[in-house]
Amino acid sequence: MITVCYSGNKKIFEGLLLSVLSLADKATDSLNILVMSMDIPDVDPRFRKFSNEQIALLDKVVKEKNPESRATLIDVTELYRIHLAHSKNANSGYTPYTLLRLLLDMIPEAGDKVIYTDIDTMFSGDIKELYDVDISGYEFGAVRDHMGRVFIGPNYCNAGVLLLNMEEIRRTRLFERAREMVVRKKMIMPDQTALNKLAHAKKYLPRRFNEQRGLRPDTVIKHFCKGIKFYPLFFRIYNYKQWNREMVHKKLGIHEFDYIYELFDKITASADINK
Repeated sequence: MITVCYSGNKKIFEGLLLSVLSLADKATDSLNILVMSMDIPDVDPRFRKFSNEQIALLDKVVKEKNPESRATLIDVTELYRIHLAHSKNANSGYTPYTLLRLLLDMIPEAGDKVIYTDIDTMFSGDIKELYDVDISGYEFGAVRDHMGRVFIGPNYCNAGVLLLNMEEIRRTRLFERAREMVVRKKMIMPDQTALNKLAHAKKYLPRRFNEQRGLRPDTVIKHFCKGIKFYPLFFRIYNYKQWNREMVHKKLGIHEFDYIYELFDKITASADINK
């Protein structure tokens, strides 16, 4: 069984369902999907955890592909309030949910090896290819960030997809030290930058495990993250997610996931995904 972890809030369940549908469709092993979430409406009324009904729907769709698979909600509200709520980056340009991956060392369900992936990802290959990468002696494996390697440093990694050696992370206290850093130091991309700066040993993975641009024949995970397009006299930042279906088609020219969109439409025709 392969453990895959997401984090987010109720409002982006559409993206989570699309990602999980593509993950389950390509997976040859059973999946243990952990969904980290929290309730902090005092910070923002939109910041509500995924509902039990939403996670039950995820559990149903993954079991339809493999009866041994499962999806579980991990409520980390209290852990967040204790360890990260007072962070200088709690009100950064990203939602507080991006910081939740730094709590995984305190989640027993994560086990000793887990794949963390952002919700704005889609799978065009089998996740087993990534999970089977040997990361013995490394804290994590990650792909270099497409823009960060140019503007920050050649070995700056994108934290949107991480192959985590939890045993090593607990030994080196990487996530604990990263939490301490994001609490005391203001950063533009807080958790990602903390992991890049503090890791003792990270394994650089090929881009097919976190493709941040166009799909390639060997792509396993397509990450719909921010991009930059250069023109003769200016540049433009774009940020099209997989749930922005029209933009995925028109602006990115990606149609590979159309069969997932069709499956999504069939499921949501008889289920209220916002419940």
